[in-house]
Amino acid sequence: MERRGAAAGGDVCMCQTVFPAHANHRGELSAGQLLKWMDAAACLAAEKHAGVSCVTASMDDIQFEEAARVGQIITIKAKVNRAFKTSMEVGIKVTVQDVLTNAEKIVSVAYATYVAKPVGAGKIELEPVKLLSIDDHLEHTLAIERRRIRLGYEQVFQNLMQESNKEGDYYSTFEEEDAVSTDLTHVQSIELVQPPHANHHGNTFGGQIMAWMETVASISASRLCHSYPVLKSVNMFKFWGPSVVGDRLVFNAIVNNTFRNSVEVGVRVEAYNCEEWIKDQARHINSAFLIFNSVNDKGELLTFPRIKPTTKDGMRRYHGAIARRKIRLARKCMLSAKEKPSDPWETSNQAYVTYSNIAALTHLAAKPAWEITGTLDDIKIWTHEEGDVLSLKVEMQVKIPSHLAFSLLSDFTFRQQWDKHFLTCEVLQAVNEDEKIYYVTSPPMTGHKPRDFVILVSQRQPCKPSEPYAVAVKSVTLTSMPPSPEYCRSEILCAGFQIYSDSNSSCTVCYFNQVTSGVMPYLAANLTGSSKSIEDTALECIKFLELKGSKY
Repeated sequence: MERRGAAAGGDVCMCQTVFPAHANHRGELSAGQLLKWMDAAACLAAEKHAGVSCVTASMDDIQFEEAARVGQIITIKAKVNRAFKTSMEVGIKVTVQDVLTNAEKIVSVAYATYVAKPVGAGKIELEPVKLLSIDDHLEHTLAIERRRIRLGYEQVFQNLMQESNKEGDYYSTFEEEDAVSTDLTHVQSIELVQPPHANHHGNTFGGQIMAWMETVASISASRLCHSYPVLKSVNMFKFWGPSVVGDRLVFNAIVNNTFRNSVEVGVRVEAYNCEEWIKDQARHINSAFLIFNSVNDKGELLTFPRIKPTTKDGMRRYHGAIARRKIRLARKCMLSAKEKPSDPWETSNQAYVTYSNIAALTHLAAKPAWEITGTLDDIKIWTHEEGDVLSLKVEMQVKIPSHLAFSLLSDFTFRQQWDKHFLTCEVLQAVNEDEKIYYVTSPPMTGHKPRDFVILVSQRQPCKPSEPYAVAVKSVTLTSMPPSPEYCRSEILCAGFQIYSDSNSSCTVCYFNQVTSGVMPYLAANLTGSSKSIEDTALECIKFLELKGSKY
């Protein structure tokens, strides 16, 4: 397998002026046109890195936060975040600039996956992306987490559908007064793929297919709301197969469900070449789910009528829309909130809670301007201030291999053996080999109740030697473990370990904690010199690791 790839990775910038030909009836840039531009920019970034032709494999959920109007400037920046064997994740950032005021707003931030497709039957192995900045390192690390979400999405969806099925016979007859039959929203359209719609190898541009899907979905939604719908988000696009110049693409769109001010439209795309067209043998190449709003002349959101599925398949799509909405709302909550109480641990949001857990630790560790506040032998204590947020970092030099330190520190049932702040610790859920939920109690401080925590611990092994092992910790909420009057339920916003290998027999362990009210008394006492609690705990941690490590 040949290795290919530009060492610096793909990084491109596309600027477009929004002309009337790009706009809808309101003078706003059409979502279909924007999707074409986004796909083109991302594909060019992928090809810049790979050095060969690339095709769109999938595009993650897309949220459109701002509308661009005629005369404004759209800037699309695309960059390869991480290269896997033959595929790449490309990050896409879209902004709009008003030429008169120079004001700039973010329209969308999205992630897409592209596959290298060299001429001929051979395969290539892509070179790693060269990381030049802190942001490069962050996106490179989090690309692995986003990939886990993509690969696990279908399982999460099926779990939600099974839960829905358990709640009742979801194939039963649907009756609601004034509900509109979904049959009235069905739209079918056909397109012939011509050379302008394809790349130089004749493969249809993914963005072109997305644009056609948006058009058909918009017509379907308009038949329900009798107004002009506005695309607000798209569930993950996934391309199941290729299409080429000369193919006939048949688009079928229908409303799946409505949610007061939004509507989900499902679109299925089938391709036919000449022979398949005669024999009516379709190739299913894509399905997607698009979410629309509708506004009146004053810009106020309109309410959509309820819909009535008329078939068994319609009921399946109806409940599927509810499941996708749960996942979509969970994603939006996880990725937009900066600091909040612990997240509920539910089927719909587990993938995004774990992503948030790893992402928070990765971002905290990468922050610049950490200040050293204390040293003791093999221990260094650092603090970081950002606004009213104070964070702690404890760096320890340990004489055992990094993989052993990771194994010992990721199992929190060992924590009581070296951390006096852990009174008890039990596993509530072993979610999988990388995620566990623990219930922890801490001894009381003078004049206060003992504290307890419900925490998610996410562990990750490095993909290459230069990357650290990671153990991320944050509080979650379980319905099965409500707060008890005997304890003061406390929160961990962001904490955990990063473990770097120094040699075959030594490593550097870095502990991080975004300080909360529960930790503040210990840190304050340390900073004023009245206590050595943090140093003492770190020394106990080193002693524990080296003692346990010597037995392996």
